[in-house]
Amino acid sequence: MSEKKVIILLIPVLIYLSSCASTGTGDKQLFVYLTNNSRYVLLPPQGIEKPLDMAQYISASYDEQEYYFNAWVKADETSLEISLFNELGTAMGELSYRGGIINFSSPVFPRSLRPEYIIADFQLCFYNPLPLREALEKCGLVFEARSNTRRIFKGKDLIIEIEKTTSAVRLVNQLRGYAYILKGDFE
Repeated sequence: MSEKKVIILLIPVLIYLSSCASTGTGDKQLFVYLTNNSRYVLLPPQGIEKPLDMAQYISASYDEQEYYFNAWVKADETSLEISLFNELGTAMGELSYRGGIINFSSPVFPRSLRPEYIIADFQLCFYNPLPLREALEKCGLVFEARSNTRRIFKGKDLIIEIEKTTSAVRLVNQLRGYAYILKGDFE
């Protein structure tokens, strides 16, 4: 086989391998900054309210841009797995969180995207209120949960608001200027 053919065959493989990322170990704490100085440590999968194994339609907005995805989400007390697809069904990314390790691969999203933030938002929406409250208090935030609404405050300032219904979950991050709407069967 000629050198050109080998190089042509290796390019897609290298692109795929360079798009894969794994962060964390079972020993290190994975965290995100919910505010500039509020370090939220990710909770283990055991904190989920109830298992999910479902299709979701995601619409997101950030910086006056709109984004639309389809996802298959499987989450239980052992792991979180999210597969993202565009509207034509083409794979856009895979994320898994298990045993304190995050694996994220995507041929579309920039390498600078930290999957820890996706997991943190997921936890804020779908984890039990008690461990969330404790984790948020540790980083200096106030967590308020009432029926179908969750709010996170820094002092008196509303940082994040989440509204849940049986068919949609809406997360608005006031501080960072983005929002998600997840549509699915959340009964």
